[in-house]
Amino acid sequence: MAAAALAVPLMTVAGPAAAAPVALDISDELAEATGLTDVVGPLPVSQTSYPFGAADHQLVPQDLDKVGYVEEEYLVSGLANVYTWPEDGPAEVVTADAPYTTRVLVRRPAKEQHFSGNVVVEMLNPSNLFDLNIGWALMHEQIVHSGDAWVGITAKPIAVDALQTFDPERYGALSWANPLPLDDPANCLVVAADSDRSTENGLVWDMYTQVSQWLRSDDASNPLTYGDGTSAVEYAYGFGYSQTGGYLVNYINAVRPLVVEETGEQPYDGYVVGVAGGAFAGAYPMNQCEPRPPSDDPRRQIQDVGVPVMRIMSQSDYLAGIGSRRPDSDEPGDLYRHYEMAGAGHATPDELYYSAAPEDIVQAGRTVPPMACDQGPRSRFPSDVFFNAALQNLDLWVREGVAPPRAEPILVEDGAPVLDEFGNVVGGWRTPYLEVPTSTWYGTATGASFCFIAGWEDPFDQATLDALYRNHGTYVRAVNESVRELEEQRFLTSYDARQIRREAARSDIP
Repeated sequence: MAAAALAVPLMTVAGPAAAAPVALDISDELAEATGLTDVVGPLPVSQTSYPFGAADHQLVPQDLDKVGYVEEEYLVSGLANVYTWPEDGPAEVVTADAPYTTRVLVRRPAKEQHFSGNVVVEMLNPSNLFDLNIGWALMHEQIVHSGDAWVGITAKPIAVDALQTFDPERYGALSWANPLPLDDPANCLVVAADSDRSTENGLVWDMYTQVSQWLRSDDASNPLTYGDGTSAVEYAYGFGYSQTGGYLVNYINAVRPLVVEETGEQPYDGYVVGVAGGAFAGAYPMNQCEPRPPSDDPRRQIQDVGVPVMRIMSQSDYLAGIGSRRPDSDEPGDLYRHYEMAGAGHATPDELYYSAAPEDIVQAGRTVPPMACDQGPRSRFPSDVFFNAALQNLDLWVREGVAPPRAEPILVEDGAPVLDEFGNVVGGWRTPYLEVPTSTWYGTATGASFCFIAGWEDPFDQATLDALYRNHGTYVRAVNESVRELEEQRFLTSYDARQIRREAARSDIP
């Protein structure tokens, strides 16, 4: 709203160390039903050994104990199939039962009576070649507000490399070994730059199913049983962002049908597909030896899933992803919403604030992503207000059948966005930041790393602000009216509405 710099809350943590890790015996029943073979954890925490991306070792540290949460890390092992994805149907197995071990980071209410029964399961984004906790970054306010659990899964071998460089002892057991030896003709000679012939990216699909099944199980190894022998999970929601949002497209369309056919149950009760669609991260190779579906391939569209799905694009990616647009639906077998966040960038500051601190990224052998681009700092446009509302509305949709609001897409004519008099896009999911503007918001920038999808802000000059708002009170009243309407429509949560009102009141606008 105001042109002031984004405030970054700083918190410190000094929590108790976790108990020493043990191999938790999983039941034969769970192993047979899921393909899981072993669970180790929670891993011990000390000053010198802690989870990569731990809440108290983020760029902006968070004290989970103050909000009644605990963090635990596990190593989860199992057997995963490698799949191919035919054009005319769901996935098919090409190599069965490849052993794996991945890591799972759990944040949950410390007490079962404070747990909502919801768990958000995120495939951690590896686009920077290490795990980014983007779902937690964008939705932790709603997660904690509701008492949900959050679970992050390392989702690609390149991120495992970073983990093992960061702490070889802690993460030494992680393995995404390619089930095909190097001399097997089916082990392709050419793989992507972030991949390796000795590992297999395509193990992620069964991992994602098996972790959900583990969290829903009554197995003693499940941290969400709270030790009483019964899983407290009522609903599991799948989340992916950018690259892992594209993974969700593959999972929903190619693998989920196989799970439903085999078990008679949906592995997840709803999905939020973040900033991935059409020609922009809209689908990925099912294994590292085959190409991704072409940009115009119908496999990239989401339809008839049987549980609610929300796809949310940003101002950085909606044009490239325009092929993902489809009508919203409230049909029982096709519950769907498509949203485009007007003003919001794809690569946000929050994804860096609430993931591993820079010194840990360096220790992992990776380059710290830049917080600024050629035009200035990454946009402070608060993408979290969209995702907080989306998660709240998804839960209402699943639990109570209350359909979420609909929003028109960003208006496009002749392949270009329609802009208002201030250079901001017309249409899309609106917020007071565009309805009562003080800046022009851009979705793309120039510079290093992911600046091409990092937005930036161009604040109005004083003359423009004076012309728009007669005085501070005029501005505040306009913000409050916009907030009231958006909150009533459920485009804003109540706590984000309060924060935006406070922000406007404290600003020096005009």
